[in-house]
Amino acid sequence: MTVGTNSAPGVATAAEERFRDAPEPPAAAADGLCGVPPQAVDSARARGAGPAARPVRADRTAAAAPATGFGPGPGPGFAVDPDCLPDGLVVADATGRVVCFNAAAARITALAPEQALGAPIERALPLEDLEGRRWWALTDPYGGLATRRGQPERNLLLPGGREVLVSASYIRTHPTGPVRRLVVTLRGTEARRRTERSHAELIATVAHELRSPLTSVKGFTATLLAKWERFTDDQKRLMLETVDADANRVTRLITELLDISRIDSGRLEVRRQPVDIATAVGRHVQALTANGQAPERFLVSISRPLPDLWADPDKIDQILGNLLENAVRHGEGTVTIGVSPHEKGTAVTVSDEGPGIPEESMARVFTRFWRGSKRGGTGLGLYIVKGIVEAHGGTITVGRGPGGGAEFRFILPVSAPAYLTQ
Repeated sequence: MTVGTNSAPGVATAAEERFRDAPEPPAAAADGLCGVPPQAVDSARARGAGPAARPVRADRTAAAAPATGFGPGPGPGFAVDPDCLPDGLVVADATGRVVCFNAAAARITALAPEQALGAPIERALPLEDLEGRRWWALTDPYGGLATRRGQPERNLLLPGGREVLVSASYIRTHPTGPVRRLVVTLRGTEARRRTERSHAELIATVAHELRSPLTSVKGFTATLLAKWERFTDDQKRLMLETVDADANRVTRLITELLDISRIDSGRLEVRRQPVDIATAVGRHVQALTANGQAPERFLVSISRPLPDLWADPDKIDQILGNLLENAVRHGEGTVTIGVSPHEKGTAVTVSDEGPGIPEESMARVFTRFWRGSKRGGTGLGLYIVKGIVEAHGGTITVGRGPGGGAEFRFILPVSAPAYLTQ
């Protein structure tokens, strides 16, 4: 059996036009159907599949493709083995018996193709809806309304309670004729569940992070408006400074969310300018000491001469700010910042002398919502840092530093704006 590549994104839809009015190929072409050995096909015929178990051709003029490879040349007649499709494909004939059961369907259902071929579709795929009702009895593709063209994708259950995404298309000889082929596609729900879970975690994190500063802002502004005359100038200043800090926190979170959106969609813009990375490091260290950190806690090592660095200065500040804040908040001892030339550009290392990151957590450091400790934060900073570094064409790694703590090292390549290289 062969299916055209044009049907791969939506087999159930594209196959409808291809199957309609197509002549049946010779019975001999059924050998090796869907990658199943010829003896399995013969066994299916013996169980009652009969002549209707012949494979379906993807194109009227396309020869049957071998079960282990592709059909003839690219173009409209190009055919592909159903076992190469990423989704499960199950095709039943006019009598409701399975004539195609590809490798993905076998993997999803845990049923061997030779057991499914020739069997009634309701036995090969004993699907139930989420309320425990038998799906084939509800939909009745062969005896239901003659105007129906199929079933939209929905969540159904296999025996054992495993959830799958199922869609179906009814292939008829004419709009209201009997069903000649029933084409069913199957897809696992794991990837969709992971995406939904990630979105739910993001919403929960954002709601939690926004609620605290907004509550503070609302409380202080309401108090000032109601009792302005009762407070001294110093008390008013303290309240307004708190409101300002919380407003900055909200702004920073919104910026992080926008960055995540741009990184995920590949729309993160990098506006390259000459950047003095050593000066940028010094500026961040000064800001941390001005906020109360001891100057002797920081050790800056610059190896010169450094290559010219063309990068987005705001994005570089964002990288350095995240890495240094993590080292100060989650690490201990001296925070060492090293800047040195590298064969690919400029290398920057940030390390501390704290407990470090457990080996089993190293692979998850740059994922969303990973937190090295319970000292606050959204768990989005390092995910954004990785996205920014990669948008510059660079790489970032994490390991254990000389002092035993965490060590982050990113490398930015030597580059220049397009107008200077053309």
